[in-house]
Amino acid sequence: MTGGLMVSSQNEKLFVLGKYLYDAIGQRIRLFERGTLDNQTFTEDILLLYREQVMYEINDKDKTCKKAPLKADFIPSGVPGDASLVGQVVLGDSSRPGEGLLVNTWHGELPNKGGKYLTTVTEFGCVPVTFSYQTPDYGWLLTRYFDNVIGISDPGKLNPPSFCTSVDLKSEEEPVDFFSSFIRKN
Repeated sequence: MTGGLMVSSQNEKLFVLGKYLYDAIGQRIRLFERGTLDNQTFTEDILLLYREQVMYEINDKDKTCKKAPLKADFIPSGVPGDASLVGQVVLGDSSRPGEGLLVNTWHGELPNKGGKYLTTVTEFGCVPVTFSYQTPDYGWLLTRYFDNVIGISDPGKLNPPSFCTSVDLKSEEEPVDFFSSFIRKN
């Protein structure tokens, strides 16, 4: 799946707008993001390879890469098996065919995070609409998904570029996960 996403924090310290590529079978995610963190702007290109437990920070312009350990297990997009249904609603107009979107909202506890999450997905296809979760430093982080498309037009973008193959893993760096890739400091 590919699409756009917007991430914002409850305490207004983080705002990200970007594009994503998501490969459930290969357990790979690529994020192209621009944002602000603590009033500092940033642009990042991040590749998360869960099977290899590696994250790449890619700079196509300079043809450079940073490689860091990835500490998290891959979490498939969708509703976790232990989630509880909050409810079902129609986004938009439910009085005329084709003008509304039927969605389900679920909640649960994040594994190893000590916080709660709330996620909304489409009834048909289970396509993500929003995902919110608690963090100690930022309060609730809200991710909104848009322009979702099933499929990836260029699957090669989910592989490290050739200039990244000789980069050594920085084992002294703090391991990251999907969520901390948005909020880590450069």
